[in-house]
Amino acid sequence: MARQIDHVVRKDDTYVISEDLSVADSSSKVEDDGEGHGDAPAIFLCGKCRLPFGDSLSWAGSDDQQNQILLKCVNDNIMIGKEPFVSGTSEEQRCLAVHLMCRGCSFKLGHMYISTPKSLDYKRSIFCLMVENIESYVLGSPDQQVAAVDREERPVTLEYIDNVEQQMTKIKSLAVTIGQRLLEIEVDLQCKSGTT
Repeated sequence: MARQIDHVVRKDDTYVISEDLSVADSSSKVEDDGEGHGDAPAIFLCGKCRLPFGDSLSWAGSDDQQNQILLKCVNDNIMIGKEPFVSGTSEEQRCLAVHLMCRGCSFKLGHMYISTPKSLDYKRSIFCLMVENIESYVLGSPDQQVAAVDREERPVTLEYIDNVEQQMTKIKSLAVTIGQRLLEIEVDLQCKSGTT
């Protein structure tokens, strides 16, 4: 029986898994290699457009067999698919899942299980991200940098859109002010020409 994703809560621009769900316990197959608890946090990015979607502070573990990292929450740059599908691998045959896609480029980053057999309950409602589809870097690490992207290929980020909207608002305000001033000058000229 399929289970609804009613325990994924959107707070601000972040999807968060409810606290009453057990993410993974010591008997689960998830291996926590400490990546999420290092000195400096890691940032996770889309492997295609480099849009950031999460960090290691929401680390829930990793699954080396499936080549996945598991996060408890991500930001709004990940879209949760609406159409469930039956997972195809032999271990996951009875799993119902939805795709997780990058909001910037629609690249498939992983999936979220919404119905699982008992052996995989620890992965239900967790953001399961495929390692080969994502990038990461550790904050403050001088040897790790995001690959340079040509200006034409640079993704349109929310910060960029906000900056453009602010500039457009200033330009519109200036245009309205100039228009009003021109109208006042035109009225003055008509009044002066009408009186002479």
